[in-house]
Amino acid sequence: MNDSQQISSIFAMIAGFYLIFYLLMATLFIIPTWFIAKKAGMSPWLSLLCLFPLTGLILFYILAFAEWNVVPVSKLVAYPPPVQPPYPPLPPTA
Repeated sequence: MNDSQQISSIFAMIAGFYLIFYLLMATLFIIPTWFIAKKAGMSPWLSLLCLFPLTGLILFYILAFAEWNVVPVSKLVAYPPPVQPPYPPLPPTA
């Protein structure tokens, strides 16, 4: 095998590993931003902007400074009343 074929095969191997690593890292960013955008009341498809480095950073700024359309949970739903313990049995009467 000559040097040019060996260099091109090494380059192809490095490019393949880089592509796999990039897709893994993009997936690790897309999944959480999908749920964050959905909870913020925005389109979850915005999370695909994380595929490109600078647009992913822009997405984080949009999520950080945008007005979130979230309905607050009322206090009654968040904290149900405590359950009363049962009364002790009465002593037997003779």
